[in-house]
Amino acid sequence: MLGRLFHFTADAVLLSTVLAGVKRNTGLQPKTSTIENEDIRGYVQKYLNVGEWVLDNSLVFMTNSSYFERKE
Repeated sequence: MLGRLFHFTADAVLLSTVLAGVKRNTGLQPKTSTIENEDIRGYVQKYLNVGEWVLDNSLVFMTNSSYFERKE
């Protein structure tokens, strides 16, 4: 049971991170303004912010790692 919960949580974080990457590269993002319930809209925005946080921290890690290089 705990393994399934962890798996679903990891999948949700990965999806949020992919959406953050799409937002950064294309400017496209989920249209949260159409969610009528203010509480649900807030939770969706927090969920999307988790992806932004994971993406930011991943980029910091990769920038400081000797295993990655920037090609221009």
